[in-house]
Amino acid sequence: MEGTEDAFCCSGCEAAFALLHDLGLEDWYERREQAGARPQPSRHSWDAVAVDEIDGLSATTLVVDGLRCTSCTWVVEHVLQRTEGVERAQVSYASGRARLRWDPAVVSLEELAGRVAAVGYSPRPVMASAPPDPLLFHLGVALFCTANLMLLTAGLYASWIDGMEPRFQVLFRWLALALATPVALWSASPFLRGAVAGLRLRKVGMDVPIALAVVVLYAHGVVQTMLGGEAYLDSLGMLVSLLLVGRILEGRGRRSTSDAAAAIAAHLTQRARRRTPLGVEDVDPTQLVPGDVLELGPGSEVAADGVLVEGCVQLQTALLTGEMAPRLVAVGEPVLAGAVVLEGSGAARVEMAGENTVAMRMSAAVREAIDRPTAPNPASELAPAFTLITVGVAVVAGALWTVFDGPHAGIEVAVAVLVVACPCALGLSVPLGMSVGLGTLARRGVLLRDGDALLRLAEIDTVALDKTGTLTLGEPRLVEASDEVLRVAAALERASSHPLARAITRAAVERGIPLPFASLVVETPGVGVTGMLDGARFSLRSDGVGALLLQKGDLAMGSLRFADTLRDDARSALGALRDLGLEVVILSGDAQDAATSAATELGVSHATGALLPEQKVAALAAYGPTLFVGDGLNDGPALASAHVGLAMHTGAGSSLSLADGVVSTGGLAPVVSAVRIARRTQRVIRANLRRSLAYNVVAVTAAALGLVNPLVAAVLMPISSGMVLLGAQQIAREET
Repeated sequence: MEGTEDAFCCSGCEAAFALLHDLGLEDWYERREQAGARPQPSRHSWDAVAVDEIDGLSATTLVVDGLRCTSCTWVVEHVLQRTEGVERAQVSYASGRARLRWDPAVVSLEELAGRVAAVGYSPRPVMASAPPDPLLFHLGVALFCTANLMLLTAGLYASWIDGMEPRFQVLFRWLALALATPVALWSASPFLRGAVAGLRLRKVGMDVPIALAVVVLYAHGVVQTMLGGEAYLDSLGMLVSLLLVGRILEGRGRRSTSDAAAAIAAHLTQRARRRTPLGVEDVDPTQLVPGDVLELGPGSEVAADGVLVEGCVQLQTALLTGEMAPRLVAVGEPVLAGAVVLEGSGAARVEMAGENTVAMRMSAAVREAIDRPTAPNPASELAPAFTLITVGVAVVAGALWTVFDGPHAGIEVAVAVLVVACPCALGLSVPLGMSVGLGTLARRGVLLRDGDALLRLAEIDTVALDKTGTLTLGEPRLVEASDEVLRVAAALERASSHPLARAITRAAVERGIPLPFASLVVETPGVGVTGMLDGARFSLRSDGVGALLLQKGDLAMGSLRFADTLRDDARSALGALRDLGLEVVILSGDAQDAATSAATELGVSHATGALLPEQKVAALAAYGPTLFVGDGLNDGPALASAHVGLAMHTGAGSSLSLADGVVSTGGLAPVVSAVRIARRTQRVIRANLRRSLAYNVVAVTAAALGLVNPLVAAVLMPISSGMVLLGAQQIAREET
C-alpha cells in the first residue's frame, strides 16, 4: 500500500487504508517505525463501561492494545480526534490508555472502539483482562517442536555408532524437517517480520542477523534432508526457542500496566462547589478559573490551588506534601488541590486551576519521566553485532572452502560456524541474570518492576529517603503520658477522627485502660476539645509541637507527647548503606525541624525538609545516580525521575505504580539487600558476557578453519548457554 499501486492483502487492510486516507492521515505510513497491524474486530461489550457525564458530554478511559511505537499512538489519537462528535482524545504510549470525551448524541463508544479496531489495534475496557503475550504462543510451538526434534536427531546421532536402517533414517530426517518448518516459518516470524521492517527502514537491528541465521539454517536443513545428509535442525529449534525466551524476559515489565500519571489525577476530586451570585453550584474542576470562590466543608476535597478567604479549616495534606500532621489553615494562607478538609469550614479563592495546580504538575512530571527512553543494555548492542559478524564469517569461510575443497565442504564449514556460534548466550546473559536477580530480590522483600531497574540500581552512588512513612512509621504515636491523663484524654477524643485522637485511644487500649464516656464534648478546629467527665470540665489543647496539655478547669493535669517513631532497623540500614560507599540524604516534605531531628538521630549529615514534590525532583538533580525511597503521593515525581525509585508497600497507591519497585516487607533492611544483589547481578552478567564472548570467538574461529564439523558444533553449542546458566545461579547463592 506504500507503492504507486494500491494492493492489499485483505479487505480489512483496504478498509483501514481507506479510513486513514479519508481522514488525511496518510502520513502515518511515513511516520511509523514498525509494520502496521492488521485490523481486528472489537469483541467487548461497551454498554457496561463506566462513563462519566460532564456538561452533556460523555467521558471515559480505554486501554488500546497493540501500540508498538509512537506512530501507533499518533494514528489512534488522530483517528479519534477527527471523528465527528469527539471533543478530546488523548492516547498515552507509556500506559496504552486513551482518555476520551465525546457527544453521545453524535457518536457512541462502541463506534469509537470500532474506529480504533479498524486501523489494526485492540481497544478494551480498563477492567477487561489484557490479552496474553503473543510471543508465548510462538514459544510454546517452538518448545514442543524442538523437544521432539532433539529426540529424533538424538536417534540419528546414535546411528553413527550402532547404525540404523536407511528407511528409518529417511523417516527421521523428514519428520525432523516437518517439525522444524513451523519453528522456522511461524515461531521465528517475529524476528523475520522485524528484520524485514528494519531493512525497509535501512536499519540493521538485532532481528536482521537472527533472521539470516534462521533462514540459512532452515535452507541448509531442507537441502540436506533432500540429499540425505545431516541437517542439524535441532540447533535451529534450540536457537529460536532460546531467543524467544530471551525476548520475553527482556520485554517483561517494559510497559507499565497502568497509567501512573492518571493514578495521580485519580486522587483529585471530580466535583467542585463554586459560589455564584445565585448561590452555590457543583461544577467540574476543569471549568474553574482564577478568581472563582470555592465552598469548603468537613470531608470535602479542595479542587484547585488557592488562598483561604473565609473561615478556618484543618487540612490533611500528607499525600501531597508529606506532612504527617494535619495543617490548620487560616484566612490568607494557601490551600492545594487534593487536600482534604478534616474539620472546619470556609471559602477559598482559586489562583491555579486545571493543569496548573501542584497535583497536575506532578502528573506532568511523572508522565515525562515514564516516557523517557531507556538506555540499551550491553547485550542489545553486542549480540546483534556479533551475530552479524558470525554470519559474515560463515559466508566467507563457506565460500573459501567451496573454492578449495568443493561445495560440500563449504556448506559444512558454513553450517558449523552458524551452529557452533551461540549469540543467544550473549543475548541471554542480561535477561537471565535479570531474572535470577529479580527472583532473589523478591525473596528478600523487594519487588522490582523490570530487570532494567535492577541494573540501574547497581549504578547508584546516593540514597535519598523520604522521612514520613519511610524512615518512620508514618503515624503519630503516644510516647509520654500518665495513665490518668491518658484515661481522661481518651474519653474526650474517643469520637474524633483526628490522627492524634486515634493515637490517644490506641495507646489507651494497648495499656488496658477502660474508655469512659465524656459528655458535652465540643471540638474546636485548631484549638482543642472540651467536655465533662466525673462531674468536672476538662480541656485538651496544644502544648507546642507534638504535645497536648490536659487541664481540669484552669488546673494543668499533665501533658501528652507524640512522635513519629523511627523504624526499628532505620539506623542499622542507613549504616549498612554508608558501608557500601553510598551517600545517604533525607529529602522530606515534612517540616525542616522534623527532618533535621530525624537526621541527627540517624547520623545523616544532609537533610532537607519542607520540600514540594517538584522541589524533591530538583534536589535529586544535584546528586549523581540516586536511589529514592518514599511512600506518599507527593513522592511520585521523585520516584519516577530518580535513577531508581523504591516505594514502601504501605504508601499511596499511585506511588506504588510510579516506582521502579516496592519494598514488600516492613523495614529498610530489604533496601540494603537490593543494592547488594544488584551489584552482584551486574558483576555476574559482565562475567557471563566475557565468558560467552570468549567461547564464541574461539569456537567460531575453529569452525571457520575446518577444525569443527557440524556434529561436534551441535554438541558444543549448548556449552556457552550452560556457562551462562551456571553463572546466573551465583546470584541466588551469594548475596554480598
